[in-house]
Amino acid sequence: MILPTERDPRLVTIRRGGELTDADHRLLALWAAACAEHVLAYFESAEPTDPRPRQAIGQIRAWTRGEIPMSESRAAGGHAMGAARALTGAARHAAYAAGQAAVVAHVAAHELGAAAYAIKAAQAANPRCAARAGRLECRWQRERLPEAIRELVLDDQRLRNDLCWSVFE
Repeated sequence: MILPTERDPRLVTIRRGGELTDADHRLLALWAAACAEHVLAYFESAEPTDPRPRQAIGQIRAWTRGEIPMSESRAAGGHAMGAARALTGAARHAAYAAGQAAVVAHVAAHELGAAAYAIKAAQAANPRCAARAGRLECRWQRERLPEAIRELVLDDQRLRNDLCWSVFE
């Protein structure tokens, strides 16, 4: 469970009564897509003929450009997470990262799920140095945070780290 029981208004769009602008929502989605894509090879090496996680990342990017409705990206996210269910290890976590990224269109707070699953994928792919691999993945992600959402994401990581398997330490 990566979502808190009480929603942070900073991660709820203005039109739904929160504080998140559409521009920042799109930035969160693009950052989540980058996090998921960074570890996608772990899935694709295990399941080279299954396009669902890559399609989910493409759909969230299409949503940020206004090319598809939220519901299409959300559905693609569900399909990517379906691809994860039969797997284990890095491949499973990478598919979940893609699914979480795609559903950011629906609930912005899933941005942290994409990042957390990507870190778990890196850890699982490097079992002898899992802690180091996780730190490197987290650093890679933070280096790609757009300035406009940097403080929001870092604060979100601090607040939800326990829900996200403590991967943001």
